[in-house]
Amino acid sequence: MELKEKLLSSFMAFEEKVDVTSELHDIRTNAIKKFEEKGFPTKKEEAWKYTSLNSVLKNDFSVFPKQENTLTQADVKKYFIHDIDTYKVVFIDGVFSSFLSSTTHDGLDVCLMSSALTKPKYKEVIDEYFNKIANTEDSLTSLNTAFAIEGAYINIPKSKVADKPVEIMYLSTGTEAALMVQPRNLIIVGENAHVQIIERHQSLNGNPVLTNSVTEIFVQERAMVDYYKIQNDILTANLIDNTYIAQKAHSNASVHTFSFGGNVTRNNLNFYHQGERVESTLKGITIIGEKQLVDHYTLVRHAQPNCESHQNYKGIFDGNATGVFNGKIYVEKEAQKTDAFQQNNNILLSDKATINAKPQLEIFADDVKCSHGCTIGQLDESAMFYMQSRGIPKKEAKALLMYAFSNEVIESIKIPELKNRITKLIATKLGVNMGFDL
Repeated sequence: MELKEKLLSSFMAFEEKVDVTSELHDIRTNAIKKFEEKGFPTKKEEAWKYTSLNSVLKNDFSVFPKQENTLTQADVKKYFIHDIDTYKVVFIDGVFSSFLSSTTHDGLDVCLMSSALTKPKYKEVIDEYFNKIANTEDSLTSLNTAFAIEGAYINIPKSKVADKPVEIMYLSTGTEAALMVQPRNLIIVGENAHVQIIERHQSLNGNPVLTNSVTEIFVQERAMVDYYKIQNDILTANLIDNTYIAQKAHSNASVHTFSFGGNVTRNNLNFYHQGERVESTLKGITIIGEKQLVDHYTLVRHAQPNCESHQNYKGIFDGNATGVFNGKIYVEKEAQKTDAFQQNNNILLSDKATINAKPQLEIFADDVKCSHGCTIGQLDESAMFYMQSRGIPKKEAKALLMYAFSNEVIESIKIPELKNRITKLIATKLGVNMGFDL
């Protein structure tokens, strides 16, 4: 049975075993109808022109794990930022692990989406926010919505600064021959509130995994959100990440995406400006090889005056790797005094590596400052020669140049311990010891 048919046939059984309101039932039913109508995206769609899911969808994925699995701290400790204290929301094969997690309701909510969707005390919040900015025309977002039950629920109340970062971790044990999981996250950051969030998906076994994730983030007036995505999975893991962010006036939201591993990784990142003096930051580093593929699809919709957005994505591609950057800045007529910047720089280390870049500007206002740029090249041979002439071995010289190429993004990480972790991951990907700490 093809995966689409398996999902459609599983929907009724899923609905029967979850406790949802009539409103949620209607949302789910409409979502599964949309997925049935559109199916999985193909390269015939402009937004998926350079990325095919055919090889991924050939796997016989289980839609639900047949058993609950447990892990110990020793099994997973290395995947957490253990240098600092954090709230932790951990899932094993899509199922919440209370043993590995550290949640809270003390002044802020860091807990489970399943609780928010099913408990009456959260109904008002769910009615106001759930599925309100997710793109209901996107088939994979609709598929996630139809099966949404578990994920992270984070609600930071007005004027509250989260006392420590939040780590969201999705672990796959590989117990199933092939598993599909569909986490759904809802994050609400109140007026003048601030939170830092780190998200990671990690497979612990070579069996194929397909993760179709959706995250909705609501950033209220003068609120701040720093979101970090660490994507360093194994070569049998596939991730489709859909993130939607709505920002009110004077808010600041940044998303950093570090894509170092996995088979097929697709990041759909969407920002919607809903007030003046909004600032949005989108940055990423991609370092991949072999036959890996990473596809960044970004949208910043400027709908109000006097707002800013800054995009800066760096890519290093080796072997038969494929990179895609498809970034769009959309400026509506009312969005005067917009300041929007988009930059995508890439290095190809192999003749067989590929990068497909499509920066786009759609501007309907006349008083704006918007720019975009894209570069594709190789390492500077003269710089390599200079460094080698000063006694630096070729391998280290090459790594230092690539690190310097990425450093503009690394420098903007606001959590020092995370910055150290990312630096070490980059050194590992480049196959060297940098010999210094940040």
